[in-house]
Amino acid sequence: MTDETHSRSLQKFLRHRPALLSLSIILLYGATAAVLIFSSVMTMEHTLEPVAAFNLPGFSRQCMPEKRLRDVERSFRRIEVALRRRNPIEQLKSVTAGSLVLASHDPAYLQSRLDQVDGIIDRLYGYEDLDQIVQDSAQDASAILDQLNELESVATELFTLAEGRTEAGRRFRLLLGTDKQGRSILLRAIWSVRVAILVGFVTGMVSVVFGTALGLVAGYFGGWIDHAVNWLYSTFASIPNIVLLIVLSFAFDGGEFDDLLNRWTGNFARKIIGVPVQETLIPVFIAFCATYWIGPCRVIRGEALKLRELEYVQAAQVLGYGRIRILLRHMLPNVAHLMLINFSLLFIGAIKSEVILSYLGLGVKKGPSWGIMIKQSGQEVINGFYWQIGAATVFMLVLVLAFNILSDAVQDILDPRHVG
Repeated sequence: MTDETHSRSLQKFLRHRPALLSLSIILLYGATAAVLIFSSVMTMEHTLEPVAAFNLPGFSRQCMPEKRLRDVERSFRRIEVALRRRNPIEQLKSVTAGSLVLASHDPAYLQSRLDQVDGIIDRLYGYEDLDQIVQDSAQDASAILDQLNELESVATELFTLAEGRTEAGRRFRLLLGTDKQGRSILLRAIWSVRVAILVGFVTGMVSVVFGTALGLVAGYFGGWIDHAVNWLYSTFASIPNIVLLIVLSFAFDGGEFDDLLNRWTGNFARKIIGVPVQETLIPVFIAFCATYWIGPCRVIRGEALKLRELEYVQAAQVLGYGRIRILLRHMLPNVAHLMLINFSLLFIGAIKSEVILSYLGLGVKKGPSWGIMIKQSGQEVINGFYWQIGAATVFMLVLVLAFNILSDAVQDILDPRHVG
């Protein structure tokens, strides 16, 4: 491609507003993943720490009255249990509600506050259906809400932030609510960006590079090399990646492969990886890369068969240029647009496959991912709590949609068969 063609393509891309917006979104996701990979701003431990004692909706939305009552009563009961044990002052120090701890450890004061709220709790439990009364705006609805607010204000008075925690940080973690274990949904969704970008980038890059190399060699040289490559990708195409991942999961499970690998490398693998192989994304990378290269290989091979018959390639052969030079200087640049398109498609496919496999328990083994979040939200959805599955779905949808729009734009701009 000439400089004029490059300039025209760039101008066309800059006029494509959906593509620019999609690229901005992808760069934001990539920057987030880079920060999580190369810095300690946020670690996996942060995603496992409880922020609240129970699941909460996001954006400071209120739960239904019956759940609010159960949750606040649970906090008071923790204090009551600690007061009944030996050495209550020491027991009270261990009473927490996520990132909150008791503001006072004086047993007499705490018991007096519990005595004040017991009557309110009993009166609220005397109603047959709190949720229905409030929804219907019945006569007692205002009184019920006032009593609930009073209970929650007492709980707010008794509990305070643990040392080293800030109110702004807690509000940020509670922005999208918490799961049933009280963990921040927002932090878990953000950490899952790291997993998605790693899986998509590694799978897409390795598959495209390997598939392009084999496809160019097969298409240009032909003969027995072409037959060998055809046999190779036909064989691997017959193995579904989910079956391969199941096999790899069993192969890496139990630590036997990890022990064998470290014996061969003199514990070098353990020093580099830091954790057992089955707890990393390596099995996912191997399973995806072993099958995802087939698509780029077929496409590039077909294009190489066409390119080798063109006049400029034949002229280069007549001039005595070496085959490697012809491949790298004349054929590779003319399949670059296919490489970009295949990379974006494989990136999307790898992310969606990781979500499905993690949902089935075959993908990510340790730490959160969008697939694990969707899997863990099953019981929550039954109870009408959609924040965790909603967050995972929206985060994934935005990234996949942005890549789809960008890949379509790149194909329109770079593919010489698309004009206009």
